[in-house]
Order: sequence, then C-alpha cells, then structure tokens
Amino acid sequence: MIKGIYLLLFILPVQVFAQGVRVVNLQCEYKQNPQGVESSSPRLSWELQSEQHNALQTAYRILVADDPGRLKNNTGNVWDSKKINSPASLQVAYKGITLQSTKTYYWKVMVWDNHQQVSVWSGVANWQMGLLNKVDWSNAQWIAYDKLPDTAAIVPFYHGKGPKKLGMANDVLPLMRKTFSVGSQVKKATLYICGLGHFDLSLNGKKVGDHFLDPGWTKYDKQALYVPFDITDQLKAGKNTIGVMLGNGFYYIPRDKRYRKLTGAFGYPKMICRLVVEYKDGHIDNLLSDTSWKTSPGPITFTSIYGGEDYNANLKQTGWDTNDFNNENWRKAIIVDGPPLLNAQMADPLKVMQEFTPKSKTQLSSGAWIYDLGQNFSGIPQITVKGKKGDTVKIIPAELVNADGSANQKGSGGPHYYNYILKGDGAETWQPQFTYYGFRYLQVEGAVPQNEANAKQQPVIIGIKGLHTRNSAATVGDFTCSNDLFNKTFKLIDWAMKSNMASVFTDCPHREKLGWLEEAHLVGSSLHYNYDIVGLARKCINDMRIAQTEDGLIPEIAPEFVKFEEPFRDSPEWGSNAIILPWYVYQWYGDQEVLTENYDMMKRYLTYLDKKADDHLLYQGLGDWFDLGPKPPGVSQLTPKGITATALYYYDLDIAGKIATLLGKTQDAAAYKKLAMAVKQAYNKKFFNAETKQYGTGSQAANAMSVYAGLVEPQYKTAVVNNIVKDIRDRGNSLTAGDIGYRYLLRVLDDEGRSDVIFDMNSRADVPGYGYQLAHGATALTESWAALPAVSNNHFMLGHLMEWFYSGLAGIRPADDAIAFNKIEIRPEVVGDVTWAKANYQSPYGTISSSWKKEASKFELSVSIPANTTATICLPVSKTAGVTADGQNIKNRKDMKYIGYHDGKMLVKVGSGNYTFIAK
Repeated sequence: MIKGIYLLLFILPVQVFAQGVRVVNLQCEYKQNPQGVESSSPRLSWELQSEQHNALQTAYRILVADDPGRLKNNTGNVWDSKKINSPASLQVAYKGITLQSTKTYYWKVMVWDNHQQVSVWSGVANWQMGLLNKVDWSNAQWIAYDKLPDTAAIVPFYHGKGPKKLGMANDVLPLMRKTFSVGSQVKKATLYICGLGHFDLSLNGKKVGDHFLDPGWTKYDKQALYVPFDITDQLKAGKNTIGVMLGNGFYYIPRDKRYRKLTGAFGYPKMICRLVVEYKDGHIDNLLSDTSWKTSPGPITFTSIYGGEDYNANLKQTGWDTNDFNNENWRKAIIVDGPPLLNAQMADPLKVMQEFTPKSKTQLSSGAWIYDLGQNFSGIPQITVKGKKGDTVKIIPAELVNADGSANQKGSGGPHYYNYILKGDGAETWQPQFTYYGFRYLQVEGAVPQNEANAKQQPVIIGIKGLHTRNSAATVGDFTCSNDLFNKTFKLIDWAMKSNMASVFTDCPHREKLGWLEEAHLVGSSLHYNYDIVGLARKCINDMRIAQTEDGLIPEIAPEFVKFEEPFRDSPEWGSNAIILPWYVYQWYGDQEVLTENYDMMKRYLTYLDKKADDHLLYQGLGDWFDLGPKPPGVSQLTPKGITATALYYYDLDIAGKIATLLGKTQDAAAYKKLAMAVKQAYNKKFFNAETKQYGTGSQAANAMSVYAGLVEPQYKTAVVNNIVKDIRDRGNSLTAGDIGYRYLLRVLDDEGRSDVIFDMNSRADVPGYGYQLAHGATALTESWAALPAVSNNHFMLGHLMEWFYSGLAGIRPADDAIAFNKIEIRPEVVGDVTWAKANYQSPYGTISSSWKKEASKFELSVSIPANTTATICLPVSKTAGVTADGQNIKNRKDMKYIGYHDGKMLVKVGSGNYTFIAK
C-alpha cells in the first residue's frame, strides 16, 4: 500500500506536466539565437503548447542574463520582468539594462494560462548583439586590392550598356588573407564582416558557413550589410588564417560583351571586418582589417551578376587561405572608402537549397551537349570534368531551348555563360561563386560526357548538377488537394516564388534581378503562407526608405540602382508598397515597430501623391501591367488610366488612417480619413457608371479593385460583384486581369463567397492562365499568362492564386481584426470537383491546420488551432445538418459555442486544440 502511494506521488507530477502548458520556439527579432542584433530593445517571442482546449496565456515572466549559469539559478541579472499580467507572447520588448555591442545574452520565459496552469521554465535561448555604431568597429578599415578613381564611378547606373565612351572594362577579383594567433581557452569568437559586392569566407582552408552571395545587395552609396559568423569551433590555439575572396555583385558591373541589364560601378571590390575573440578569463582580443592584410588577384577572371563567370584553375594558389602559404609575392591591401552606414544582415542568407541532376542529355549538331534538369529554377551549375591543362569548358544556362535543341536565352538575357579553364590534374569540380541565373537546361561546349564518343579528346564530363540557390527563409506552409491541376499549379507558383527570393523580392532570377515593388504586396500575401518572409519583407521596407527621394517619391524598384524613364519610375501601384507592406507585416507578424520606424516614409509618400493628384485622381504609371488584351502584354490595355493608381491611393489612405490611429497620431488619422473621402467622391464621380454599375470599361481589374479598396457605395456593391462574375462567365470563365488586378479579383470573389468562379476560371488549360502554362511545358510560373517564350519563364508576379489555395480551398484565414493570426477563421470552400483539401500554416502562434473531405452524405473537417488564439469554424453544410465535434453534438459542448447559420455556413466558435467536425 505504501509503495503504491509513493508510486502515485512519483507519477502525478509527470501527468500534470504532460497536461500543462509549455513554452517553445523562443525567438529574438524573429530568429532563434540570432547574431547581429542591433535593436536597443530587442523583441522576444515564444509559442505556447497545451493539450487542453481553449488555452490562453494570462501572464509571463522573462529572465535575461549575461551568463547561462545565472539562468540555472533563475537569476536574471540583466532583466527580470517579474510576473506581467498579459496575453502577449509576440514582439515583447526587452526592458532591461543597456545592452552592449558584441555581447551575448541568454534568456528564458515561463507563462501562466487561463486554466490556472503554470509552465516550467522554457529552455534557454540567446541573442548576440551586433556592432551598434561606427566606434564599435574599433578602427577597422575598408581595404581593397585597388581603388576605383572617383571619376570612374557610375552611380546611378545606366539602363543597358550605357554610352560608347565607357569602353570595355573589367576588374580584378582579389583574394585577401591574414594570419594571426590566438591563445587557448577561447570562450567565443565572432567575425563581423562585409565584403562588396559579395564575399566568400574561409578559415584555415575551410569555408565558413554555408551562405551564398553574402551580403545582400543594397544601395551601396547609402548602406551596406555586414554578416556575423560564430567561428569559435573553427579557431585553433596558435596560428590561424582568414581568407576572403571578393566578387562584384551589384557593386561593380563589368563592361564586357556579355549581357547586362544595367551598367554601373560604386567601386572595386573591398572588405571590412572585425574579429572579436573572447577568452574564458574575460579578456578580449580584436583582429581588424587594415594594411597588414595581404592581397592578390584570384582565379576568377570575370564575374558579373548579369553576364556569368570565368574561372582559370591554373591561377588558383593552393593553400592561399592556410597558415603555411608563402605570401611574399602578395601586396599589402590599401585603404579605401566605404559606404556611410553598416548594418547587420537580418534577412535570411541565400544558400544552396536543392540539387538537380539531369533527366536527359542530347548532343547538338554543333557537337555541344544539352542537359535537361527537368525544372526551371534559380541557381548555378556545378560540373566535374577531367581533361588537359588549359582546356576550356563553356556552360550556357537557359530556361528554354530553340527548335534545334540549343540553349535559348532570348527572354532571360543573353549571352550569360561560364568558362572553366582546367588545371589538368585529375577530376576537377567547379561552380560559380558570385553570380546566378534562372535555368532548366545546361548547354556544355568543349567537353563530352563520359562513355560517349570523344574523337577530339576533349575534357570528359564526369558529372553535372544544377544547384538551386535562394533566400533560406523557412518553409511554413504546405497545401494539397484532390485536384491534380491545382497541385501542379501550386508547384508552378512555388518554384517562381523560391526562385525570386534573393536578398530582394526579384521579378526574375536572370534578366533583371531587380526589386520591383508591386510583387511584395500583391504576391506577398501568397508568399507568406509558404515561407517565413518577415526578414526579407523588413529588408524590402528598409530598401524603400533608402530609395525614397527628397520629394517623397517611392520609385518602382528598390534598391534603386538605376533611374528608369517613365512610366517605369512613378507608378502608385508599385510605390504603394511603402504603405501596404509595413501594414501587412504588422498584420502577418504582429510587428508594430515596423509601422513606427517607417511612418515618416509613409507620410512623405502620401504627401507626394497628394501633390501629383489631379482633383484627387492619379493617372501616372503602368496600370494593370501585363493584363490580357488584344495586343502583346505590357502597359494596361483593358483598364483606363487612373483607376488602378487611384484605387490604391485610396487604399493607402485608408491604411494610413488605421496606422495613425494605432500610433496615437489622431490629427493625422482625421486628415487621412478626410482626404480618403475626397478621393472616393472624385473616383466615383469620374469612373462609376450608376446605370451599368460598372467602373471605367467594366474590366475585371477595374471593378474588382473598386470593390476591394472600399470605393463602391454599399448599395451598389452586389451589382458590381455580379458584373465581375458576368464578365468572367461571358468570356467562358477566362481571366483578363493582370499583375495588379488579378490579386484583387481573387480576393473579391473569395470574400463574396464566389470561389466557384475562381475554380472555374483556374481549372482549365485551353486559355491563358496557370493550366495553359502547364500545358505548354512550364515548370515555374511565367511572366505572361500565355507563357510567351520571348519573356521571362520564371516570374512570380502572377502568383496570386496561392493565397486562395490556403484561404479559400483549405480555408485558413485571419479574421478581419486579427493580428498575427490571433483570431482565425477556418472557412473551407467546397467547389468544383474538389473532394478533399488540406493545408498547414505555421503562424507566429503555432501551426494552424485544416483538412476536409466530402463524401456523398458526409462532410468531415479536422482542424488544429494553436494555443493563445481563438477561431471561428465555418462549416459549408446545410442548415439542417447534424454536426458533431469529436463525436459530440456541437450545440452540447461547453468548450465551444454555436453561433448560428450565415451565408450557407454553420458557424462555431472554438479555442485552441484539435477538433474533427462531421456533418451528415
């Protein structure tokens, strides 16, 4: 009996813990254990997990210490928040003592919930501060192999090749090295480094990290980014050698005969670094970039972000980044100027994320070989060859092939190619380091695949791969359904998204690589369901703030390397990203700081638009770019000038009013509300036909944007929506809206319960659209609805349907007043021949899941709602259906609330937990 009591006492705490609330996924500034944090008040977030339904946080306590040992004793010598009665678990601002540059801080959190449960302390997380101001670089200097004369700088860039007087120009791609000594008992070693345009870092002969094209590209005359690396485990007691290889990127674009979209030069490649070595006894050593570093030309003889790369293996200096290398023939680095502002790279770095091997290979009549990798993606080739010293192998990447099977770069920018000159000492493996392209095919000249006839004794291709490179933002969503075309469309869009996540949201991974801004807010809503884009979105916002002109204009690209001629510089549909994206980031992630930091940018842009307006209407710009009209795609054809620009101007003002209210700027809020009303009146007076209930020409874009922006008076809304549906039906369920209008067309149809129209419009392959692209062989979303070969075949500007897959078919939606999905709607749309669909989305609060299936007399929906959130479940069943949740009648369950029946859906309010609803 006594043994039984002891056993019960032993088991009981385990049972209580198993049912209790837990704290997981600690993040600082959106990252787990980040380096380079520059905020004086970093924001801390965590997730709650609980087996109990309806779990809500009621309080928290945070401990921050400068030593993890103190946290073991539950001591926060840097900050102890004490118990704070608050449901906040996202973006909780640090409020402790002043934080110091380069220092690492450790933290943990515990929470209380509404079931009187108290969590155990979370695991310990940490963050490391960056270099907060110029003095923290400790007199590190920008160093280079050579200095570009100030008179030779080309800023802003030319569009195209520029005037002939520029002539031909190439630069030296240097290696930089430094040997130094460290003592034993190293506690932590952090290297803070920026190399422009890009750098590749090694320590004692081995690459540091797995990044590609560090740092992200910026407007270098205003700002550059540095990258922190923890190299503690790679350092050795005694001598060590740092090696840095520099590439051009957007910092210097060589004036070669190869393709280039832009011609420009901020300067020759350069670098700056500070190595901070902290010892266990507390003292700190620094290694700085200065003239004691040695430099030499490297084996890369040409690299261009647009044109490709050449590598001469005979120029490789073996062991150049190791201790034993003799650098007597190297020269001292020189001191040069650098950008005025250096900030930590907080967006996720680019990495090699996937490898592709050839599906087939074919010999061309020229003797070259073409490899089909089966997928159009952003990346670089990797080749392994064996041949004679001095032999040259040329690789030409391409999205498409010509009629004769050869590489076709007409729509992607050409010539872009890579030359590799062999050293001739056995199998040699090489891949480009400082450029990339969008491609599916690799054409190889000057080499022959192994086991093939080789009469000319050319180098033998032992292996060839495609390495997919992209921003390494984590995947946070997945979707699939019973409709195979939709699953293929999901992949089509997803590949364009992945291929255009670099250090900016690019339009395409080859021809331009520029940050065209409309995509970030129009397709961003689709993108954030799939990837954690908060870091990239915040960089985009920062790039806009830097690009904003003195008069308030937000240009169509950021960073603005080149000033395009109109209408490619001032389109409100593009510039409005300065208002819309910060608001969306707040809605998606709960980040109010992004609104505070960028409020001045928004205000200045709205002042600019007000001055540009003619009777409150805006007529400049591209309109509904690449819509489907009678002419080849380009500037809007079906929607009159003024409609898309002014509709977004009104949408901007409405958002600005909400932001001003949120930030306590009541006078601004009132002014924006007043101006918005004036814009609305002018818009309806100019564009609305009260007899036909149409806007402008009655195009899909014109009517849909008017509805979505809130410009339609309530008494006319139903009629305008009906006109949208009628236009689509009259066209045999085909679309006409383009880059700007299609997102709003889908949103309006989804919001108004017409997902049946969305299904009919997108479940066909005989007219331009997603199915048409797939039927014509596309493996990534193309620039034009008709998959035209003369334009990009890897473009994500038309990827709006991804949002509907999650929010419509699967039904995972934020409520209208939700912040970071703290209030959720699960509202699946059962349409067409779809018999089941399921999706998961890793929201800031945790995973939201929706999985449904339809049978002849039964509908089943399984959902997962994360702790600290609530949800409304909208069941698409008849009013008389009997509905159970986990086997119990929903009207009898005390842990949920039956709300009623509305618009063909039965509504149930639930808290966190897993539920399976069955309707018969």
